[in-house]
Amino acid sequence: HHLKKLSDQLDKLTRRRDFKTVPMILTETDQWDAEALNAVISYKAPYKQVWDNTEIGSPWLNLMRNSINAQVWSFKHPDFLAVSATHGTAHLALFDDATWEKYQLTKLAGQKFKSNTLIKESSAAKADAKNFEDANGVFSPADNSIPILMRRGVVFLSCHNAIWEEAAALLKAESNPDKLNHEQLAAELTNHLLPGVVLTPGAVGTLPELQRAGFHYAK
Repeated sequence: HHLKKLSDQLDKLTRRRDFKTVPMILTETDQWDAEALNAVISYKAPYKQVWDNTEIGSPWLNLMRNSINAQVWSFKHPDFLAVSATHGTAHLALFDDATWEKYQLTKLAGQKFKSNTLIKESSAAKADAKNFEDANGVFSPADNSIPILMRRGVVFLSCHNAIWEEAAALLKAESNPDKLNHEQLAAELTNHLLPGVVLTPGAVGTLPELQRAGFHYAK
């Protein structure tokens, strides 16, 4: 009940994605998804965990999926909420395909990621969801993807600080086809976050807010 209510609430809340420029440090709530973030922080159910995810090549999606499965079916907590405080190279997975292609984000993610494979759904997503024990099904390691986890209620938090640093890295690498300045390039990246992602002023700075609200920290 609580998880469905939160998901419905987040779906209705708009995300500002029309930035022209953004500063290095966000100081006003209209510069991030304040309403959506507050809804997550205020989540009523006691079963909630925040993951400190930093490495795109790590098993971060798999670990969150395993945690959800155990909480839901082993401990019988269907309202369990998993939140990804996403920064470091893991944050690159929160950008759409157009941004990966335009800015050649493979250069930042590493050669293992020629494209953003973490937003691609596998054939396992079409399996019968009623068979939760299917070793190749919806809830198995064969179905680790950001869209699937979002549909299970996982909230992916974006980090403005990571965006600022990614913009700096692209400027240094001269991967800036529109010749934008730092503030403009950071805005462009922000505007191309995946639908459903919640923008924060900084993932590490948001972690204490979530922990004070009862979220259990996981790395």
